[in-house]
Amino acid sequence: MPNPTTCLALLLLSLAALSCNDFLDETPRDEISLNQFFTEPAHAQNAVNALYRDGAPAMYMNGGVYSGRQIMYEAYLSGFFDNEYKGQEPFIQFAQQLSVNAINSDGFLNGLWSQMYRAIGRANNAIKYIPTTPGLSQAENDRLLGEARFFRAWAYFTLVRYFGDVPLIVEPYESLNDIYRSRDPVADVYTQIVADLDFAVNDAGLATTNMVDNGYRVTRAAAATLLADVQLTRSGFPVQNDSYAAAATAARRVINGGSHSLAEHSYTAGGELDLDNSAYNKLRRQEALTTEFIYPIEFTIGISNSGYPEYSYPVPLTRGTTSDGEIQFVINNGAYQPRDEFIRGYDPDEDLRIQNRQFFHFQLTDAQGQEVDFQYTPYIWHDDVAVFESAISELEVKAYGYAEVLLIAAEAIARSEGVTAEAVDYLTQVRSRAYYRQSADEISGALSGLSVDAFVEEVWKERFRELVFDFKLWFDMVRTRTYPETSAGGEIDFVPLIGHKNTWGQTFEAKHLLLPLPQQELQRNAELVQNDGY
Repeated sequence: MPNPTTCLALLLLSLAALSCNDFLDETPRDEISLNQFFTEPAHAQNAVNALYRDGAPAMYMNGGVYSGRQIMYEAYLSGFFDNEYKGQEPFIQFAQQLSVNAINSDGFLNGLWSQMYRAIGRANNAIKYIPTTPGLSQAENDRLLGEARFFRAWAYFTLVRYFGDVPLIVEPYESLNDIYRSRDPVADVYTQIVADLDFAVNDAGLATTNMVDNGYRVTRAAAATLLADVQLTRSGFPVQNDSYAAAATAARRVINGGSHSLAEHSYTAGGELDLDNSAYNKLRRQEALTTEFIYPIEFTIGISNSGYPEYSYPVPLTRGTTSDGEIQFVINNGAYQPRDEFIRGYDPDEDLRIQNRQFFHFQLTDAQGQEVDFQYTPYIWHDDVAVFESAISELEVKAYGYAEVLLIAAEAIARSEGVTAEAVDYLTQVRSRAYYRQSADEISGALSGLSVDAFVEEVWKERFRELVFDFKLWFDMVRTRTYPETSAGGEIDFVPLIGHKNTWGQTFEAKHLLLPLPQQELQRNAELVQNDGY
């Protein structure tokens, strides 16, 4: 839960939006209550607007060139990704070495915990007082409530996946009474998450278009995608609440909604794939932003710049000169560098995603015309203008995309209905885009005769490869309790996670499946009990 200072700040949240006009008639600040703040539509709108830059979305924004973004932490936990500046960012090494504890990583853990509960507190305020705000139409009321409940659900989803049982707080803090709460079971938190998202999907009247065309506001597709992810996740460990059918239903809402689709490759007049205009390069250049990005994290130059292009070259190439131009960033950092064991999960000959200048790049031509090889780094975040001209970017990143919806649907349908033609089609759409030399019929034919378990493992393989920039790997490892063991040629075998060594030679134990609660929070709140093993 938030600490007392945070709670007090939430009590006074309204003060930030108060005008200085007529200050002589102003109610003293210590007497202003939340219901006095929600007195006009702009107050309700501002309360919800703040949620777009806090809580779970802020994980894609918070961080820097050295530490990477907060959202990358799960990749470090998996052991499959490295950061060239981890020597000065020890919390990354603790994650990779499976030596995280409540003290050595308290700063990161407390920041994550407080950030989620701050957003939850803001959402609780909005959810209680939006219905009483004068001047709102019923449609505005429902939409704002749907958005607030969406962000509350996303924050709790983040908390339960990282920490397990957490305090479930759904009312505003309006006094300092009952401020210290004990932990509620994960299953109960999931029940609330699903209730919030059911409202957002079914009752809020959210727009049926994509988020870009909707002014970057939450859409029905975004809410249904988060709901599908939640239902798939709680079907696995540790909850094992069989919600695969519900996950399939939510995913189908997006697929059948017609507002999203996969980006497609372009071909030359001779029928050859145009590598510079592959679907992946269209995603990189944001040409497929409206179709494939379901929840894009918005960045705007001068307001909130995107730092992701800084991760598209390793440190030795800082201020380097290439045949394309001179790198303008003062500092680059391979903050999201895949380990060799991750790269082995792609077929080097058949999978387009692992070819140079697709998902990643690993070779360039210098100003003298010489080929320079370097560590795999994300090409999907390469912004030509930012890298070679301006050193500032508004490149948007993807929290949820259409490929993930297809993969959720494929897995959920297989688990709840069997390996149907529909499930096969959804997996085939993702795989055939990557294995562009194979026909869709060849791919679907190979998948159609598989058992449920074998088919689901094929879905997991594509989640491993396709969702590398959606930051899902660690959570997939936790919910399936499997470790993706890769071998040359793109083979992936899923073996038991507990007892397996990560790429750094450290052995996964049951305790590593959850993070420790931050030490600061334990000291503030005697009602909290630390996770087992910490």
